[in-house]
Amino acid sequence: MAFELPKLGYAYDALEPHIDARTMEIHHTKHHQGYTNNLNAAIAGTDMENKSIEDILATLDMNNMAVRNNGGGFYNHCLYWEVMNPEGKGYLSGELKEAIIAAYGSVDAFKDAFSKAAATRFGSGWAWLCVHKGGKVEICSTPNQDNPLMPGVSCGGTPILGIDVWEHAYYLNYQNRRPDYINAFFNVINWNEVERRYAEAK
Repeated sequence: MAFELPKLGYAYDALEPHIDARTMEIHHTKHHQGYTNNLNAAIAGTDMENKSIEDILATLDMNNMAVRNNGGGFYNHCLYWEVMNPEGKGYLSGELKEAIIAAYGSVDAFKDAFSKAAATRFGSGWAWLCVHKGGKVEICSTPNQDNPLMPGVSCGGTPILGIDVWEHAYYLNYQNRRPDYINAFFNVINWNEVERRYAEAK
């Protein structure tokens, strides 16, 4: 199989009380595993079997819904797990902080804009912080399992931070209170990883 479900770098209960263990376990072993299995089935016997997930998404025929949905689901969740950490690794600083302030005026204004993008995404989807070549950052949101790597998606660039706002990401603990889940997400961001991705992408 071309792609495998990645292991988490922390236990399912490590993000509590912000994200509960049962949600994490179901989200990882059921939802992400499902996207992984379905992606492998969708690309079996094609030249996509020999490509990275980034290359698959960047050159995607957006009418290929099986790869669009499951390839997006696979990539998006891989990023999501990695940009969270129970130990609060790092804090927003350096060039990324400067780029965020340049784009949004302040860190608080960035958090407000990111939260609004996540809260107002109708139905299921994601909110992203992306970086363009040269270092400019931009917030956007995408429906379903779309992401900024895909052709024609709203802000483009390379996603370096993403929050899953499908109900399966938060409903057991927060029910319909998506804003509470979004606020909690800021407590578990691994800024060291986000800054690493920023430096690599810019």
